[in-house]
Amino acid sequence: MSTSTPPRLPRSGHLEQLVDQLWNTVLAGDEYSATELVVRALDEGMDPESVLLDVIAVVQGKVGEEWVANRLSVAQEHAATAINERAVTSLSAHPAARTTITRGRITVACVDGEWHALPPRLLAEVLKLRGWQIDYLGAQLPTPHLIAHLHTTGADVVALSSSIATRLPTAHAAITACQAIGVPVLVGGAAFGPEGQYAKLLGADARAAADHLARGPLPRPQLDHQQMDDLPHLADQEYTLVTRNSDSLVRTVFTALQEALPTMRTYSELQRERTAEDLASIVEFLATALYLDAEELFTGFITWTAQVLTSRGIPAQSLPPALHLLARELKDFPRATRILHVATHAVTTHHSSEAGNTA
Repeated sequence: MSTSTPPRLPRSGHLEQLVDQLWNTVLAGDEYSATELVVRALDEGMDPESVLLDVIAVVQGKVGEEWVANRLSVAQEHAATAINERAVTSLSAHPAARTTITRGRITVACVDGEWHALPPRLLAEVLKLRGWQIDYLGAQLPTPHLIAHLHTTGADVVALSSSIATRLPTAHAAITACQAIGVPVLVGGAAFGPEGQYAKLLGADARAAADHLARGPLPRPQLDHQQMDDLPHLADQEYTLVTRNSDSLVRTVFTALQEALPTMRTYSELQRERTAEDLASIVEFLATALYLDAEELFTGFITWTAQVLTSRGIPAQSLPPALHLLARELKDFPRATRILHVATHAVTTHHSSEAGNTA
């Protein structure tokens, strides 16, 4: 148990100082001081929504940035997230956050396979503050269970969250299933791209949820809407075939990569496992890019991967050969090869730029 005393809070409006103070307690793994800091902010009159979005959410964003830069380990990132979740719980129990239900009912959940539950939790708390009755269903909710819940509760709206782009095909299925029973869907999270651009492809609404709902009820969806209505390019079967053969693609490219990169022969067993995992992620993100026909999604993932590898002292020059070998295996898939060639150019340019900066 912490024996330290949280620092005195800055006056209202000095959000940057409060963010710094919360960040320091989170970084130190001091959940007691973190929660006391949040409670004190509320005691001194700070708006609960501001504490959620301008303080806790900002600190959580910094947690992710520090992990990418290799200044936080996975364990530290998990611990920091857990402390921020405790801070949200403390806020929700504070008298300043207690509100009367004046609006309808909203179900908030992560799509199936999505474990990043803090973003939808923040949304759920904001919506509570604005008078909505909230059913918060947490991480990784299978779509059949979501639909069963909606039939039971009669929710007015579903708000779905996903942080990882590879969950977008699953999200699309969930969106379509909710709309099929007449329930409007809002979506949010990093998976849906800048300004929700991929949400629009999937037939959902990604605008700022709380503000959008405040303007009035969402229109009811068309009940006969099908997934293929949104993404007619899926008729070429590239997404289906890449997904179906993903394990074989990873094995084939891994074997060929050992010939293309002789240094792999000296890899430890752990390094070989990590390489195979990276290849599996590359194929999974390629499949998602094919699903959306969005080459920028895959290119962004590849350049991000190069950044992560570089920050961990791992040479990123293995990426272009891997992409080249994958393109060779998929030579009969025009959309896939186009996406792979664009990504190869992007990561090669990124590597050249990084090398120039360190010269």
